[in-house]
Amino acid sequence: PACPIFSADTKCRKCGPGYPTPLEAMKGPREELVYLPCIYRNTGIEAPDYLATVDVDPKSPHYSQVIHRLPMPNLKDELHHSGWNTCSSCFGDSTKTRTKLVLPSLISSRIYVVDVASEPRAPKLHKIIEPKDIHAKCGLGYLHTSHCLASGEVMISSLGDPNGNAKGGFVLLDGETFEVKGTWEKPGGAAPMGYDFWYQPRHNVMISTEWAAPNVLLDGFNPADVEAGLYGSHLHVWDWQRHEIVQTLPLQDGLIPLEIRFLHNPDATQGFVGCALSTNIQRFYKNEGGTWSVEKVIQVAPKKVKGWMLPEMPGLITDILLSLDDRFLYFSNWLHGDLRQYDISDPKKPRLAGQLFLGGSIVKGGPVQVLEDQELESQPEPLVVKGKHVAGGPQMIQLSLDGKRLYVTTSLYSAWDKQFYPDLIREGSVMLQIDVNTEQGGLKLNPNFLVDFGKEPHGPALAHELRYPGGDCSSDIWI
Repeated sequence: PACPIFSADTKCRKCGPGYPTPLEAMKGPREELVYLPCIYRNTGIEAPDYLATVDVDPKSPHYSQVIHRLPMPNLKDELHHSGWNTCSSCFGDSTKTRTKLVLPSLISSRIYVVDVASEPRAPKLHKIIEPKDIHAKCGLGYLHTSHCLASGEVMISSLGDPNGNAKGGFVLLDGETFEVKGTWEKPGGAAPMGYDFWYQPRHNVMISTEWAAPNVLLDGFNPADVEAGLYGSHLHVWDWQRHEIVQTLPLQDGLIPLEIRFLHNPDATQGFVGCALSTNIQRFYKNEGGTWSVEKVIQVAPKKVKGWMLPEMPGLITDILLSLDDRFLYFSNWLHGDLRQYDISDPKKPRLAGQLFLGGSIVKGGPVQVLEDQELESQPEPLVVKGKHVAGGPQMIQLSLDGKRLYVTTSLYSAWDKQFYPDLIREGSVMLQIDVNTEQGGLKLNPNFLVDFGKEPHGPALAHELRYPGGDCSSDIWI
């Protein structure tokens, strides 16, 4: 079949989903829809989580509005991240099409498969995989990242076992039937903790990160758990063909490594991981000996504060992203409230190119007083967009294929939202859009774009990770 995303002159007779290369993806069409999960767990509202469809086409009369909501049939799942049934890793297979969005539940361990192809503006539920199936076949639960594989399978990382103890394993689903096939890793070969992962087959490698045991983070953050060593501080390097850990990298001053991103170029032997609690970015790379090393390349200084849970406030890097041309790194400091853009033309020496404050815990007039700040002269102004006072701080981010627009949501995880930003529970989260200068660098808020999840039909909701129907900077892997 002909490939709709290429002109005839590219001679693309047999292509599957996505794009042949990251640079081709940058020429893809402008995003018109965004799918994002909205969460009611821990908000006091007895309603199921749902998948929201947002219109992001500036020419549309419904621009920056939720145009559809798909409620899940259960309560308190905690939808979180999502992935596709297939992506650019299957570009060479014309039998594959990107038609289903896979939604693993962080807390219930249920997996929802959503049909987004029949009617992209009104997705519908295709299949539900119940937790007992995952528990029985995999001995895993508390599911996080979903990636599609070139084999046609879908792989989902876990934070724990069915009882909430730490266990970093991987569930494999059949990409057509969505049957649970078992674990990707060899029996007994799970990592001690789990969270996110990224694979790079040309180098026979996958690297995974660690948050904490589900039982530790379930109801909120306790600093004593950090002292007790209950939070992650390692990267796990896996042999992609043998499905086993070949190296564990302790992070120097790297607490809670969350999101991990290889460079998009499949030849690359390096990438970055955001360490949330220590608020630094670490670069991992293949060294001359052929094994993997890691080094800190960016450090965000903590702020000395009064009126907060600790005397020092970390930035808390909660999401990171690389532009498809591997030129810019973006990340959010959820607590400090800033979004940053770094030029990574030299990955060993990232250079700050843009920064924007979007709410956060240190705004003027709030409960927190900053006593000492190595970066700012004064506390940032609170953010008001289209008359809405923005609660929380920048959290999940997604970049347009051409790298010119960044979309941001403000909820991290319902139990932590409730603890760190109680007003987020009352006001609901928001989705914002930032214009990016891709020449010199620079970030600017689009004042005409606001999706206010405080005004949802069942009450204020917590909106999380963002996905475009055609694939994006954090769901597509090229092989």
